Amino acid sequence: MKKLVVIGAGMASGRALEHLFEADPSAYEVTLFNAEPRGNYNRIMLSPVLSGEKSFAEIVTHDDDWYAANKVACRFGERVVSIDTKAKVVTGEKGEVPYDKLLIATGSAPFIIPVPGKDLKGVVAYRDLEDTNAMIEASATPGAKAVVIGGGLLGLEAAAGLRLRGMEVTVIHLMGHLMERQLDPSAGYLLQKDLEKRGIAILTNASTKAIVGSEKVEGVELADGTVIPADLVVMAVGIRPETTVAKAAGLDVGRGVKVSPQMTTSDPDVLALGECVEFEGLLFGLVAPLYDQAKVVAKTLLGEEAAFVPKELSTKLKVTGCDLFSAGDFMEADGREDIVLRDPARGVYRRVVLEGDRVVGAVMYGDTAEGSWFFDLIREGTNVAEMRDTLIFGQAYQGGASLDPMAAVAALPDEAEICGCNGVCKGTIVSAIKSQGLTTLDEVKAVTKASASCGQCASKVEQVLAFTLGDAFKGAARKTMCKCTDLGHGEVREAIRAKGLKSIPAVMQELGWKTPNGCATCRPALNYYLVCDWPGEYVDDGRSRFINERVHANIQKDGTFSVVPRMWGGLTTAAELRAIADIAEKHQVPLVKMTGGQRIDLLGIEKENLPAIWKDLNDVGLVSGHAYSKGLRTVKTCVGKSWCRFGTQDSMGLGVKLEKLMWASWTPAKVKLGVSGCPRNCSESTVKDIGIICVDSGYDLHISGAAGLHVRATDLLCHVDTEEELLEYAGAVLQMYREGAWYLERVYKWQERVGFDTIKAAIVEDAASRKAYWERFLASQKVAQVDPWAERVAGLERHEFSPITIVPALAAE
Repeated sequence: MKKLVVIGAGMASGRALEHLFEADPSAYEVTLFNAEPRGNYNRIMLSPVLSGEKSFAEIVTHDDDWYAANKVACRFGERVVSIDTKAKVVTGEKGEVPYDKLLIATGSAPFIIPVPGKDLKGVVAYRDLEDTNAMIEASATPGAKAVVIGGGLLGLEAAAGLRLRGMEVTVIHLMGHLMERQLDPSAGYLLQKDLEKRGIAILTNASTKAIVGSEKVEGVELADGTVIPADLVVMAVGIRPETTVAKAAGLDVGRGVKVSPQMTTSDPDVLALGECVEFEGLLFGLVAPLYDQAKVVAKTLLGEEAAFVPKELSTKLKVTGCDLFSAGDFMEADGREDIVLRDPARGVYRRVVLEGDRVVGAVMYGDTAEGSWFFDLIREGTNVAEMRDTLIFGQAYQGGASLDPMAAVAALPDEAEICGCNGVCKGTIVSAIKSQGLTTLDEVKAVTKASASCGQCASKVEQVLAFTLGDAFKGAARKTMCKCTDLGHGEVREAIRAKGLKSIPAVMQELGWKTPNGCATCRPALNYYLVCDWPGEYVDDGRSRFINERVHANIQKDGTFSVVPRMWGGLTTAAELRAIADIAEKHQVPLVKMTGGQRIDLLGIEKENLPAIWKDLNDVGLVSGHAYSKGLRTVKTCVGKSWCRFGTQDSMGLGVKLEKLMWASWTPAKVKLGVSGCPRNCSESTVKDIGIICVDSGYDLHISGAAGLHVRATDLLCHVDTEEELLEYAGAVLQMYREGAWYLERVYKWQERVGFDTIKAAIVEDAASRKAYWERFLASQKVAQVDPWAERVAGLERHEFSPITIVPALAAE
């Protein structure tokens, strides 16, 4: 009888042996090595074992009786030392075993991030029963704390299990949302929300710097200096194919052991399968393809024709109560279309990605009952042209006509709730429309409060209005943020604050965005609103900014960039000018120009050279001038009473103070200030967003000027006597603008919308209101005032400035 040696008693090799024994139980005499002191068990079910929902005995696949019945010589707890492919001998720790055929199923090894403290007691991976038992033991200590590094499938299952065991759990994830390989940001947000409800703390965009402790783990230090206390640290950041033995044997190894469609390696008598293999550049970590490989291995060992073909995969999370599903390719690409369904009240998100008339990807959260149906559509490449209008609703809705929103409204009973925030039903709205002659959304909102809070139901309220008025309804065109939402800027801003939304995915899910990830119109706006409303909590999303703000320089028409260092109040020194000249020569800057804002512009810089020129400017004390930003640009000053015979106050000194107060503050649109030392207005303060005219008795504060495509003189807001008052009033006005204006709305446009009297009442007439705006502005500036150039010189977002290498295609032979 031929001899088969199997290295590794995991799920993949176990399934291969099952197929082999079923087809021909007498084909091979089998010897099975396993480094663990046990046979095959269902590793997928380790999570329920960790949580206490199952025992180990319940997840054993092959027990001693099974191996005995199939006459398998078990070498459990024995590692393989070497393979001699020429002599066809496998050497274990306890001796040699000859083979005719060899099956390598060594699986994968956990990736341990190379940080200080990784070898401390209490740091574990999560791959096998020993790891699981170590975590269970650690959880037995009352009040114990665990940190899980990695927010993928395995890490979250570990976190959920430890939490059920009573531990205080924090998950640290490097990327912006959980399970980024399987979920898009919207589904990732919902998952995080559900896990946080279970008492699991989630930190995204968090990088581990070190694991701290003397003899055993005591905590995890993040790159920002935060230290999270921990008695247990679970590394779940990924796996790597375990190829050590195969590589030492001289087999062809890339990222994994390379195999053919028949699952043979570079040696035809050696086969491999499972997480240790690489097939046509692919690696495998889910069980479905491993079981497909097992079928092929059994047939190959029996001399039958078979070939492994990778198939589409789907993903589910084994955490009780977290229902998620993903399948196919849901990344954005040209030629693709998204269909999105969101139900914020139920925490449901469903996204289907189409390419032409075929479904290529699907992501679901909260309601995954239709997952298998969408998965079948993906695998079979079904043409969905005829069901496109109702596709997102699932299989039960196919074959019907498109839903008519007006008919749906007509069918609603009077007690049907239209506005969830304020509890307003259809009957209340209809009654108000008829009894009070309401004809517009704003009138309905004022009378009934329907859509007066988050605004998400505004379109439904309009449908009720249209249904009730019939032909008399004229439906004023609502100005929405963009095609992704039915809400306007004001409604979105109100909802962000009212609902405590602190991420872009949270806003999109809770406010029912129609697209999965927004667009170039709404994402920058949402990013600004979140930066403004949650300083120190929300992490600025560079991907949601335009190119100038993303790379902190102004792009020119030839693709190069301009660099404008800040010159406080338009002042400079001979040393600064000399340094700028030297830097311009060193970097061969094509053009140096004085700007209208009393600064110097270095033009023609290639993007990859920006950090180098910024470093040299930083070294001589110069920081970003934010000439590219929706924020404070310049404070233009005249020389004032220090030099001018007409000057009444120190306009230069005040300008410097204002600029140092306001620099780095993000605003809805660009903001420019001017400080003129007398009413002759040499600094053109009366066409600035905020302008100060110095007079003998103090300072006149003006707002809402413009001198671009639209020319507008400022309005006098008030007079103050001292610099200290002026700084407070100006800061309060800027904060009121930051909090109340819509993205890209200049100060004068904001004033036109809200009214000059509204601004004056809040800043001049209501001292408490002014103080509150002023204090919020100061608090925000404590977070904001960091030089972005210095951050990027230190390595932040290094990828933005790396040159793109284009490799020419090889010529056809």
